[in-house]
Amino acid sequence: MRNASSLLIVLAFLSVWEIGARLADQAFILPSPIQIAIKLWDLKEVLIINHLPVTLLTIIIGLAISIVSGTAIAVWMFANPSVRKALYPILIASQMIPVIALAPIFVLWFGYTIWSKVAVAVLITFFPITVNTFDGLASGKKETEELLLTMGATKKDIFLKYSMPTTLPHFFSGLKVAVTLSVIGAAIGEWLGAQAGLGYFSRRMMTQFDGAAVFAPIFVLTVVGIVLFVCVTSIEKRLVKWRNIN
Repeated sequence: MRNASSLLIVLAFLSVWEIGARLADQAFILPSPIQIAIKLWDLKEVLIINHLPVTLLTIIIGLAISIVSGTAIAVWMFANPSVRKALYPILIASQMIPVIALAPIFVLWFGYTIWSKVAVAVLITFFPITVNTFDGLASGKKETEELLLTMGATKKDIFLKYSMPTTLPHFFSGLKVAVTLSVIGAAIGEWLGAQAGLGYFSRRMMTQFDGAAVFAPIFVLTVVGIVLFVCVTSIEKRLVKWRNIN
């Protein structure tokens, strides 16, 4: 029933969009869903073969760096209160800077290589992973840790067998936010400076006033984000079996 309701909402939205676009009759600004679908089919080889792999590589590298660095920083802050007091305000401040303002700087530093786009993706994805992982580590009950100590457990045992399992739901919550943001970060980076990628292709089509071709790669990016989210949710269900995820 829930999936049926979502499908009905999407169909209603697309129907209103289709009618509105047909009435406006300005496809270069507002193409209809049918026009976008036709253009997507015409451009399927260009988008899927030439540009999608570039964007996917940016997303995967950015997420990998964010997962490793974000988790490491979270553990470091949890283990050392002085580090937490020093880094936590900096982490928050890093999210106050508009990404679109930093992207051109990354292009200056790294050129039109993939690393300028990866830098944008990392900038907006490491924060939810770091903060959620830290909150998960900090959510452990002191009473339970003290009980484990009295039973002969070492600090290493407590961290591996209690703190880490307790943190997993928080980590995956941050990761699910990060995977959607990684798609946005890759697209922003490609929009502002790239030689290939779905974001680059969308920007190039905008200069040609081809509205349907602008929306086509955006649709592909949306599908990529949904697939990544579903993959993370599937992994979470396998690793966090004690948590009831509907």
